[in-house]
Amino acid sequence: MCYRGLAVFWICVYLVRADRLETDQILSVQEGWIHEGRVSPLEEVELTFALKQQNIERLKEQLELVSDPDSQQYGKFLSLEEVSSLVGPSPLTEKVVQNWLQSHGVTSCLTVLTRDFLQCSMSFLEQFYHPADLAEFMSLFARGFQHLTEVERVVGTQGGGKAGLEASLDVEYIMSTGANISTWVFTNPGRHETQEPFLQWMLLLSNMSSVPWVHTISYGDDEDSLSSAYMNRINNEFMKAGVRGISMLFASGDSGAGCWHKTKEENVFRPSFPASSPYVTTVGGTSFKNPFKVTYEVTDYISGGGFSNVFPMPDYQVSAVKAFLKGKPSLPPQSYFNSSGRAYPDLAALSDNYWVVTNLVPIPWVSGTSASTPVVGGILSLINDQRFLKGLPSLGFLNPRLYKLQGTGLYDVTEGCHLSCLDDQVQGQGFCAAPSWDPVTGWGTPNYPALLAELVKG
Repeated sequence: MCYRGLAVFWICVYLVRADRLETDQILSVQEGWIHEGRVSPLEEVELTFALKQQNIERLKEQLELVSDPDSQQYGKFLSLEEVSSLVGPSPLTEKVVQNWLQSHGVTSCLTVLTRDFLQCSMSFLEQFYHPADLAEFMSLFARGFQHLTEVERVVGTQGGGKAGLEASLDVEYIMSTGANISTWVFTNPGRHETQEPFLQWMLLLSNMSSVPWVHTISYGDDEDSLSSAYMNRINNEFMKAGVRGISMLFASGDSGAGCWHKTKEENVFRPSFPASSPYVTTVGGTSFKNPFKVTYEVTDYISGGGFSNVFPMPDYQVSAVKAFLKGKPSLPPQSYFNSSGRAYPDLAALSDNYWVVTNLVPIPWVSGTSASTPVVGGILSLINDQRFLKGLPSLGFLNPRLYKLQGTGLYDVTEGCHLSCLDDQVQGQGFCAAPSWDPVTGWGTPNYPALLAELVKG
């Protein structure tokens, strides 16, 4: 199947008979794979073609303009047609690919057009939710407020069998926090080199004429496990979402600063992607100081955070990150992290001790930034709803405005550290929380009334 946008995007997923792939077309075998010969002529191979796009620097400039609250173009988002016109592949690129496809007998296409809804969660790795679990969760834990009990639409195919804890968690908390906001679930089975097929999902999203305004994704991979070309192409899709007014939220991960054993003698911290993308809002995690009472929040030791080894620090966060690096005397050794890289998370929420209903069983003590991310997504969806009532556009890419708030509307988290490499130098400790922004909890956790007041100003 080929998904064609309204203008010049060609994002294609083809099912090609294996006997059409000639032996001389096998250019190389990836490291770790073994070529065992030709597959059966009846076997189908799924291929995704993401054509080279144009004007990426102009796309980045446009994103900065529509996301910066000090810009006269703030909130003046582009339509799908305008994005297509800006960055779509050249006619020559389209023609070359079309000719190649036609020469191999591939001609079928499917046009994707959808309508508006406000929030959604994303499921990968064959994780599925069950509607009965959502209804049971709401009956147990949402009796005190009005809420919806059904997902508006599932994009993709729900698998059979048992529900997944991850998918159940995501849906139950974005719909309870963002109560009464219509919700979609995107489910994308399959793998990209054994990992989440982020690009395939984003290409589909980029070809949908109307999509939910807030997306929460509780998945990620080690940055070093993916190619720079692959991550940069996904970043292009994130920028395209941002210029359309879509907010993309990613969990920061549950491994603290992470640890990459590069050699027997050398360890470094291990950032996660897409958490490290400069074009998404990344959510870390906190826990209560006393886990058995509602007290003030401290760092959740698993909260992912750190500095990208691939993407440079974006302008919107330079002053905040430099202030942290300058003011914090107990930093890890410089050799463990790239102090000039994109720093994350951007903010946080409670990530410890959640109840989740899965397969009709209430499960306690569920933790992780997979919990904090849909909570923030639900909060931003409520804020979007209030903006729409005032005739304002959606929040879109939040980070430039978030960093200009400098913590206004959020509870600053200043206590606790997260985990990292178990070695003699850092002894399992990564970064520690500090006043204002830090690479464990970002700017802190949402104070909904105060944050709402700030974000409905225009």
